[in-house]
Amino acid sequence: MARPSLLLLMAAASAIAAVANAASIATGDQDGSTKTRLGNSIERDLSARDQEAAKRQRALDLREQAAKAAEARLAAGVEAQQKEGVAGAPGAPGAPSPAEAQFDELARIYQAMKPAKAAAVFEQLDMEVQMKVAQRMRPASTAAVLAAMTPKGAASLSMALARKSAAAKPAATPAMAGPAGSARKPG
Repeated sequence: MARPSLLLLMAAASAIAAVANAASIATGDQDGSTKTRLGNSIERDLSARDQEAAKRQRALDLREQAAKAAEARLAAGVEAQQKEGVAGAPGAPGAPSPAEAQFDELARIYQAMKPAKAAAVFEQLDMEVQMKVAQRMRPASTAAVLAAMTPKGAASLSMALARKSAAAKPAATPAMAGPAGSARKPG
């Protein structure tokens, strides 16, 4: 008596499985009312992922609102100083003005954030605010945020910072001489 081969047994098993699958489709799975365990699992995973994405979006929206509010406070503080004429008035030496303190605080906030998330909000800020905050950040933090920004945004901020530092260098040279150096006459 000849024994059936393994290949023949596998073919018979797959034929039975195909018939059973066709029968289950024909009996009522057409309306989609019954789901498989795999289908339920996929649906749960998708639902969980959507909830996580919604939670992340809410967090990003809150951070963006906070950044906009901080920018508005800074702008209001700068306007108030300009109206009062305090910008040019001599204050206590070494004491930062309220606007500078706000920029320092923003710099600390952006340094604490992850660079990719900070860059997304950073690019929405006015260029003047970006420059003032970037100048107060540690170089490594500024580099990480610049790397996470879009190329266009990073290039714009870099150019603005370069123009600002180029303009500050000639002005800084006489200040380096100090009052003692300016009181002496060459001779």
